[in-house]
Amino acid sequence: MTRKNRGFVGRMTGMLAATVFLVCPSLARAQESLDSKVSEIADRPEYKHSSFGIEVYSLDEKKVVYALNADKFFTPASTTKLLTEGSALELLGSDYRFHTRVYRTGSISTDGTLNGDVILVASGDPNLSGRIQPDGTLAFENEDHSYDGSPDTKAVSGDPLRVIRQLAAQLAMRGIKRINGRVLVDATLFPEGTQELGTGVVVSPICVNDNIVDLTVSPSDTVGGPVKLGISPATSYATFVNQMTTGPTGSKPDENISSDTVNPDGSHHVTLTGTLPLGGPSILYKYAVPQPSRFAQVTFVEALRENGVSVDLPTPNTPVDFKALASGYTQENVIAEHISPPMSEEVKVTLKVSQNLHATMTPYILGAVLGHATQEVDQAGFNLEHDFLVKAGLDLSSASQADGAGGAQSAFFTPDFVAHYLAFMATQKDFPLFEKALPILGRDGTLWNIEVNSPAAGHVMAKTGTYGAYDALNKDLMLTGKGLAGYMVTPDGRHLAFAIYANRVLLSLDDPEAPQKVVGEALGQIASAIYSTPSQ
Repeated sequence: MTRKNRGFVGRMTGMLAATVFLVCPSLARAQESLDSKVSEIADRPEYKHSSFGIEVYSLDEKKVVYALNADKFFTPASTTKLLTEGSALELLGSDYRFHTRVYRTGSISTDGTLNGDVILVASGDPNLSGRIQPDGTLAFENEDHSYDGSPDTKAVSGDPLRVIRQLAAQLAMRGIKRINGRVLVDATLFPEGTQELGTGVVVSPICVNDNIVDLTVSPSDTVGGPVKLGISPATSYATFVNQMTTGPTGSKPDENISSDTVNPDGSHHVTLTGTLPLGGPSILYKYAVPQPSRFAQVTFVEALRENGVSVDLPTPNTPVDFKALASGYTQENVIAEHISPPMSEEVKVTLKVSQNLHATMTPYILGAVLGHATQEVDQAGFNLEHDFLVKAGLDLSSASQADGAGGAQSAFFTPDFVAHYLAFMATQKDFPLFEKALPILGRDGTLWNIEVNSPAAGHVMAKTGTYGAYDALNKDLMLTGKGLAGYMVTPDGRHLAFAIYANRVLLSLDDPEAPQKVVGEALGQIASAIYSTPSQ
């Protein structure tokens, strides 16, 4: 489970022995002061069996100024995205843009009939959605809709099918009134079908509304009454049968997809069950579409019809030779195109909200776009990231990664590796964009509600990470990994990179926000201690 993918040495007995002391007496005193603050947090009973790892690196002095178990492996969770997105930003370039094009295979007659197929070719753009703003930026909500089930979860405002509808409108503007052929979606850039490890959303090179249907439920006015259900986007791809009811005041909200059957035409019949407490807030839940390419195909056909284009919806899962069709993907056959905002905006969205699907797609995008791979596409992406990190002079024996988001069981980093990676990124041309893409302590992204009143709030820019699993023996949650890594400028003007990890913390399942309120807040307190501890 990677819930809100947003680290730490168990009980701090013997902690100082693990710490790197500096020669300068004044710095040693500063480190002792920070040790005391860290120990005060780590000696809490809930961390009796846990492990903490920390490293602080001075970007001004180009050296480590504090370390605790910094050479040991820790589960990094979504701090893994720092590597994934940083590599993509530098390898693709901050202004890289996805071009999603629609091609035709036949001619357009004088009466507006296209005598051939229409093919929407997926480019790997993760943001065919309502995120795109008029100024070209990408909007985000602090609690992304992929992390559903919390009253704080929100979808961005606007039309989730905005890009699909714009592509359809471009066809109509070309005078096309009827398509005498198929409407196809070519999603062969990289394989479709794998579920990303955190939220279960299906990975595909076509990504409409993050491959999610947003289901917003609100309680009725009486116990036992049916809940109100809002569906966005509402399409014929999935029909939802609402059997959710309103429970007593104070009861726990609960939503389940009790059945999901596929009709002969490929559409889904989904039954929702569960309860929502009387008087409680509305809650957004997600339906992860099982086949994103079909979802895109259905929504595109519906958008064409909305624009007055007569078209049939092809039979689902009919074999198509896209390799043969690709020879016709030429400029003269382009009939619609969407150009994405720059890569720097996509990196911002992924890091700010810890967007698992986008991060999982990134190695595939690198492998396909830069590696030109047609097999083992994600491995080709990791090969590019590996070479990038080797050229940076980083010790890759202190890092292990197997997916873009940080949900793989083999994900392990040392705090020393992460801190030195961050120091390297601080020397790159696009560092201002990379730093700006990080959540801000107490202000936005996955740090919006951490250390809100701390002097460090607004001055710490860092990526969070959370990884946990169900403990059946105790019916609790084992928080395998919690991390916080990024940058800060201290009150005395020091520029620091840091990595903080807490691993193996047992938490109660009764409070779904415990990972944030207990461990996330503790890591925020350690970051605040680093921020407020003077160098001498």
